[in-house]
Amino acid sequence: MAKVTSSKLNIAIIHPDLGIGGAERLIVDAAVELASQGHKVHVFTAHHDKNRCFEETVAGTFPVTVYGSFLPRHIFYHLHALCAYLRCLFVAFCVLFMWHSFDVILADQVSVVIPILKIKRSTKVVFYCHFPDLLLAQHSTFIRRMYRKPIDYAEEITTGIADLILVNSKFTASTFANTFKYLDAKGIRPAVLYPAVNVDQFNEPSSFKLNFLSINRFERKKNIQLAISAFAMLNSPEGVLKHKDITNASLTIVGEHVLFMPVFPMIDIMVMLCAY
Repeated sequence: MAKVTSSKLNIAIIHPDLGIGGAERLIVDAAVELASQGHKVHVFTAHHDKNRCFEETVAGTFPVTVYGSFLPRHIFYHLHALCAYLRCLFVAFCVLFMWHSFDVILADQVSVVIPILKIKRSTKVVFYCHFPDLLLAQHSTFIRRMYRKPIDYAEEITTGIADLILVNSKFTASTFANTFKYLDAKGIRPAVLYPAVNVDQFNEPSSFKLNFLSINRFERKKNIQLAISAFAMLNSPEGVLKHKDITNASLTIVGEHVLFMPVFPMIDIMVMLCAY
């Protein structure tokens, strides 16, 4: 990515839904840190509920502009991906035609906006890939496979158009290479940028006890069962780790149940806990 001569940048961030979640936490932390360094940061999104969001998004540290909130998030609880694409495309077109050029635009989660943002050649586009969406979607039936085929294709092709691709771990980088084989064959490699943690918020504990913390939405695709079964293996008599801090450790699972989502993930988790 070409070096920008100005030390202070005009940065836009495009995120599909500025609610409460891991991806949203990362975007908010990035925006706060960039603003603290003197950069001008503006966040654009298709949805921002001020009663259900991270407090930094309403604190005035950076502006948040909403476009396309009238567009549906689903159609009778189906076609979520298609609706997300349409909403983000609407946001991208609004940014393109209603705002002056930005030095850098960070596109998060939805890559289909990248070709639109690249129309202004002076703007550099960074795409943050938390995980390939095609691996999170179901392809179990013929209709689902036909529905996902153009979406999955668009995800790979548009991702490769970004000036810089970021992922959240080396694991995701390897998954990226194994999933987007066309991009990997072209030599397109993502860089790893780990999500930030504000360590200043933690006070030094008076007594140490090892605790494994899992923070997720209670959805099956988050695979919370893996944390439970792995923790059970650590504490089992045949566990590979015998250190007293491990044997006295605890597991805390924190999350929220998404509105209109089935209750099956919660039942799965309770069954797993009872089994151990």
